Amino acid sequence: MATRYTDWRGRDTDVSEDTLKAVLTSLGADVSTPSAVRDTLARLEEERRTRLLPPILFQRAGRPGTIRIPWGARGADEVWLDMATGGSVELHGTTVRSPEGLLKQYHLPPGTPAGWHRVRVRVRSQWREVGAPLLVTPQRLEPPARAWGLTVQLYSVRSENSWGMGDLHDLADLAAWSGQEMGAGFLLVNPLHATEPVPPITPSPYSPMSRRFASPLYLRVEDVAEYAALPARDRERFAAMTVEPLDRDAVWETKREALEAVYAVPRGTARQEAFDWYRHREGAPLMAFATWSALSEEHGADWRRWPAELRDAENPAVAYAAKRLADRVDFHAWLQWQLDEQLAQAQTVARASGMPVGIVHDLAVGVHPGSADAWMYRPMFAPGMSVGAPPDEFNQRGQDWGQPPWHPERLAEAAYLPFRGMLAAALRHGGGLRLDHAMQISRLWWVPEGGSPAEGTYVAYDREAMLSTLVWEAARTGAVVVGEDLGTVEPEVREDLADRGVLGTSLLWFERDGEGRPRRPSGWREASLATVGTHDMPPITGFLHADHIELRDRLDLLTRPVETELGDHRAQLTDWLRLLHEEGLLGTPPEDVLHAVEAGDTSYDAEVTAALHAFLCRTPARLIGVSLADAVGERRTQNQPGTVDEYPNWRVPLADSGGEPVMMEDLPSSASLQAALAPFSASRQGRDEAGRDVV
Repeated sequence: MATRYTDWRGRDTDVSEDTLKAVLTSLGADVSTPSAVRDTLARLEEERRTRLLPPILFQRAGRPGTIRIPWGARGADEVWLDMATGGSVELHGTTVRSPEGLLKQYHLPPGTPAGWHRVRVRVRSQWREVGAPLLVTPQRLEPPARAWGLTVQLYSVRSENSWGMGDLHDLADLAAWSGQEMGAGFLLVNPLHATEPVPPITPSPYSPMSRRFASPLYLRVEDVAEYAALPARDRERFAAMTVEPLDRDAVWETKREALEAVYAVPRGTARQEAFDWYRHREGAPLMAFATWSALSEEHGADWRRWPAELRDAENPAVAYAAKRLADRVDFHAWLQWQLDEQLAQAQTVARASGMPVGIVHDLAVGVHPGSADAWMYRPMFAPGMSVGAPPDEFNQRGQDWGQPPWHPERLAEAAYLPFRGMLAAALRHGGGLRLDHAMQISRLWWVPEGGSPAEGTYVAYDREAMLSTLVWEAARTGAVVVGEDLGTVEPEVREDLADRGVLGTSLLWFERDGEGRPRRPSGWREASLATVGTHDMPPITGFLHADHIELRDRLDLLTRPVETELGDHRAQLTDWLRLLHEEGLLGTPPEDVLHAVEAGDTSYDAEVTAALHAFLCRTPARLIGVSLADAVGERRTQNQPGTVDEYPNWRVPLADSGGEPVMMEDLPSSASLQAALAPFSASRQGRDEAGRDVV
């Protein structure tokens, strides 16, 4: 736990004593009195001294592997390695000295393959044997071929056949079109994590009910195999249903009625066997999630408000309720099976379109405190805390995301099983994974309950353990991993991510050299996903016209006078326009663009958008992401951090610069989109003028 930290202006800041006490208490330490502190320290020291093995061990393949037993030279009589490939090998140790005292050091057999092994330590004098899993991971992930792709908020990309919001059929269609017609190599989507099974449904995809399971809001009802067996009158009735755009509550009420009718259709033998196999594969976590969903239909989707006996997932009352609600539990498990099938189909279509990566899924940093995950894994979360971010340039009051953090020690004691299952599920039907707030594998900003975001502190996680787990799960499927390493990030985190083959994120508006000037293309990182902006910022046209400053001023989110903000924005924009002009990417003189922008004239918006994308093509970044909202000229941001209901976060349907809706069917003929993507179409002819591989 950090007692001080460096803020976004580079200033050292001390953490308050109240915050330190609150965090330590949440971690399980008694800090109520000086004697309690001494007792806690003594207990921790004794645990460290007598523990034969940590909860889980990690090594990298191809390196000399060693295991240290912190028990002194006399402690462990035998140490065995149970190989993932079968068989056991006895390890022989040597005595070494360390700051902790005498240790026994054991060497792994040369060439120990990547995979899950198990170490066993036997102490004959105590009739004692302990074991721990050992994960041997590849040295690093293979770098992806250079490619570009669209980044989309799927719910906002509607089609004539989707029910008020974009769905998984739309995702497959978008992948097929962008891959085949535009040459895109990937499609990055917002988190598709599970939402509440009953209204009201939280709009934010970054505050889910589960990060392991997906939201049935994204199902295309007509794509469920049994839909064709519905009576004609039912199919006609469902086809005639209309829903207002991005009204998630209405969308789910309509889809649930249709899906319940499809669920009731008898399944053939092969289909039932496939469902049974899916339930077997997902095991206890699926049943727990489905049980939470069924209980939520009775008691509301926040387990903290349920009857006391149901708040503990291990209580016998929960098992009794699951039997009573067996049909509803089965229905929610069935929904997840349908999502599994449609997610698989989207990735199949993406790869068939020529995409080398395909769908890149987004993993949120946490879950809602009343969520299924928080109920299923309740002991794994730290009580009285929420995750957020300290104040920074774009969020000067800091952020509190209202999500409980993992308890570092308890997660380790569980061998990271919940984290591992979540990663495996995200990578099962995708070619890549974006890790939102990549610092989650190293440290998180904990905010004590009732405090402001500025009154938090950083709590560390075992970076080697979490990063190794991430690399192993990605390597198993050959996936690309992108870490969103923006904001206040420890330099060593970026170094470790790069060392393991995890790409970083390079955001154009934040890319500046040591003197604060826009960074020229040659100075950008190669191991990164390069984009102009993010979903937390206005699209390009909105940024040009300073829409974000006007919005933040109206919502009282600024900590500096609006005139100062506008002055800084104009200086930043001027620097970028001049660099684009110097690079030969912007034909119009920067002064003319600035005058037009200040007059509210949008004549040069499309030219600037294309120039920024051409600029990204000149960077060495492995992956280049183009926001679909940028490409069609949208001005509204999808999310304004620091707000809940003050702004329609995550409820903005895709539209053009004039506010007219843009549907899936409109994309191939969109002049704005074609102009915005022209730099990528041109570069498909070979190498660019600097000799770099094209995207």
